[in-house]
Amino acid sequence: MLSIRSATANDAALLKTLIHEMADYERDAATITERDLLRDGFGPQPKFRVLLAECDGQPAGYALFYDCYLSFRGPGIFLEDIYVRSAFRGKNIGRALFARVAAIARDGNCASVLFNVMDWNEPAIQFYKRLNVRFLDDWKTLCLQGTALQELAKETQ
Repeated sequence: MLSIRSATANDAALLKTLIHEMADYERDAATITERDLLRDGFGPQPKFRVLLAECDGQPAGYALFYDCYLSFRGPGIFLEDIYVRSAFRGKNIGRALFARVAAIARDGNCASVLFNVMDWNEPAIQFYKRLNVRFLDDWKTLCLQGTALQELAKETQ
């Protein structure tokens, strides 16, 4: 039986594990710690929300998202992660998580749910196509981070 619930501070260790699993799947490295997650997601001003999927009482996946604002359209949600553990794939858990995020967006009068997909992740691309999402191929995702971020920030001092 599938259940989806909002994560609590007690889920920080599990969330860290799931995030690290997703990073491995995406051929990346996660540096996020349980302490970071507790501070950033479960403190007085949470920076994100998380839904946890459980299948027959076992942690099966998660969706991590946060509010954003689109200057042309108004409020939105950015879906940072949607991940289903390999043993649970093919059971519509990803769709159920995505549907719950869509309902949260709808209930919050959001214009859209934005997200990214790795260009090599064909199973995810096919999943999103089945959801009739709009691919924004003319947009490029950019990231200012690390030394480049630090150097640019120094210009304000």
